[in-house]
Amino acid sequence: MSHVTAEELKAKGNDEFKLKQYDDAIASFTRAIALDGTNHVYYSNRSAAYASIERYHDALRDANKVIELNPTFAKGYARKGNALFGAGDLEGAKAAYESGLRRCGDDAMLRSGLQDVEEVMKREKSGKDSLGEIGSMFNSPDLMGKLASNPNTRAYLSQPDFMAMLRAVQKDVSVLNQYLSDPRMLNVLSVAMGVQVMSGNDAEKEFGNHEADSAPRSAPEPVKSKPAPAAEKAAPEPMLTDDRKRALEAKELGNAAYKERKFDEAITHYDKAVDFDPTDVSLLNNRAAAKLEKGDYDACITDCESAVEIGRSLRVDYTIIAKAMTRKGNALVKQGKLEEALDTYQRSLTEHRTADTLNRMNETEKALKEARAKAYLDPVKGEEARERGNALFKDQKYPEAVKEYTEAIARNPKDHKAYSNRSASYTKLTAFNDASKDAEKCIELDPTFAKGYVRKGAVQFFTKAYDEAIETYSEGLKHEPDNVELKEGLRKCYEQINMGSTGQLSDDELKARQERAMANPEIQQILSDPVMRQVLQDMSSDPKAAAQHQKNPMIMARIQKLVNAGIVQVR
Repeated sequence: MSHVTAEELKAKGNDEFKLKQYDDAIASFTRAIALDGTNHVYYSNRSAAYASIERYHDALRDANKVIELNPTFAKGYARKGNALFGAGDLEGAKAAYESGLRRCGDDAMLRSGLQDVEEVMKREKSGKDSLGEIGSMFNSPDLMGKLASNPNTRAYLSQPDFMAMLRAVQKDVSVLNQYLSDPRMLNVLSVAMGVQVMSGNDAEKEFGNHEADSAPRSAPEPVKSKPAPAAEKAAPEPMLTDDRKRALEAKELGNAAYKERKFDEAITHYDKAVDFDPTDVSLLNNRAAAKLEKGDYDACITDCESAVEIGRSLRVDYTIIAKAMTRKGNALVKQGKLEEALDTYQRSLTEHRTADTLNRMNETEKALKEARAKAYLDPVKGEEARERGNALFKDQKYPEAVKEYTEAIARNPKDHKAYSNRSASYTKLTAFNDASKDAEKCIELDPTFAKGYVRKGAVQFFTKAYDEAIETYSEGLKHEPDNVELKEGLRKCYEQINMGSTGQLSDDELKARQERAMANPEIQQILSDPVMRQVLQDMSSDPKAAAQHQKNPMIMARIQKLVNAGIVQVR
């Protein structure tokens, strides 16, 4: 391990980070820090890895260390802001980004982070202000008088369940959403706000419920009128302009055509609807959906971008903005522009997080990774890299050899020899877990390749799992009976087992070996078998019964397994 430098570990961690192997990246950066704790970049990279798995406390600790080591390093403040942002400390994140901009000058990463935080803070403040206004309405002294004088709500005041619901909202307005499915609460909200609030059914009648978007828009202010006579049972409907009515009619026709997959017809109706009301973002979203289905991806993207631009200017609900962004991402995926699509999905998720968009982003990330890997394939260059690795291995430059073998695998993932050779390098570096994985992959790619079993058996031997090594070497000999390395490995395993049986191992060594064996599920199963427990008891106390058991090949195979594992000693 002493051959590995901190910079090599950093490079390894960076590669693991790019592959989203964040735990491995953290381990590599940690080892780099252990070798050189004065390099601020190592802490910065580990902070980013911690943040990627939402360990924000650890990410913040490393970010503070970066700033301590190098107060002019902009990324340190960006890491700190990101960690605080992720942990929900918006004020702290804002202060970190601002501090970085003051100390390091204008930096794109810091400026972008600050903008993101301020946008979320603005959105939260807007939500809190709106909630506060609604809370004031419900706690207004004249609310009960309004409810008592309104024929639509008068009867509610004698209903105990309604009064309990009203008191709960007056006490904590944030619970209002829990009760909006009750039409009585919608009527109370209408009275409190002085407007007509549509129920879910009313909204569905006006806007439809289709695969194409049907996002509601704010209704015009109702025309003020004299109080309704006692005989009237309904509040006046809000008035719509003629153009708005025509837009809604065209939209309904478009939605109907869309459901029947008549996309050209749907687009024609949506065109008319947009002409009548160009500020209704849901019309643009619906038209974009039809164009996406039709395969007109550029036109779809144009509509989505217009929806976002108009929506922001009119401050429409952020869920509508997010939907337009996701649809744009879908069109970009269809065009094969995966990087642009990934960026668009990420922007959508900052507006509103939905499972659909998150799944699409993950699928796009996977597709992009596969596309990049496929574009990188080149068996000839892979073989050249493996040969370079072989030369480095002979010179005992094992970290450098690992790097070349990794390049060989990236160029040709089916090269079992590259996995075998990298396994040997990892073994030299005592990175037994990585060595074992590569040996397993080598055997998977070519079960007849003896070296794969040699590599796997070597790892098991060095970790003192002699029973498992014996099985590995024996399996390899089935494919290549005269292989010298496999035979030698088998001999060394039996030699170690015999040392335990003849008392040549210390008590501590024997105990450690038995503890490792007990972690093996197969050993656990043998020892938990009532029949095997009786056999073991007979072997220690009843020679006649023991002799009988030895005639059973299945039982003897299990006994040999226990002997090989060091659980049973034969003296």
